[in-house]
Amino acid sequence: MSDSQSVLVGFLLFLAIMSWFRVPSMIAGMLDKRADGIKSQLDEARAAKEEAQQLLASFERKTVEAKREADTIVERARSDAKRASEQAKLDLQDTIARKLKSAEDQIAQVEAAATREVRNAASSAAVVATSEILSQGLSGDKAGSLIDDGIATAASKLH
Repeated sequence: MSDSQSVLVGFLLFLAIMSWFRVPSMIAGMLDKRADGIKSQLDEARAAKEEAQQLLASFERKTVEAKREADTIVERARSDAKRASEQAKLDLQDTIARKLKSAEDQIAQVEAAATREVRNAASSAAVVATSEILSQGLSGDKAGSLIDDGIATAASKLH
């Protein structure tokens, strides 16, 4: 027997022993088990990917909703600030109008008091001039000059 024939016989003997002990079915079983494990891992990976996509979509929706809510809050705050500003302007205008009215009332009171003082001074001057005229029995020229002096005195008290 030549070397190549002995190698062939050895190889065929090896294959027969392998078949006898069912090595190919064991190898096929291990490969099937390994394939099932890989398939299971792929299924888990797909499920994890789908879950991640759902979470991403949920977060994107929540982000859109949060932005919309933030925009609403900002708009409401602007509106409230504008309303508060307008109310403050109205309150300021009311306060200014009340102070102006108060000042006008005080001016009117001061004017009325000044008018009373002038009238009192004029009437006092007229009474004094009349009593002097009556007590002295003065002539018309003298009485006229006393009246003119009384008017001048009243005029000086006015200013």
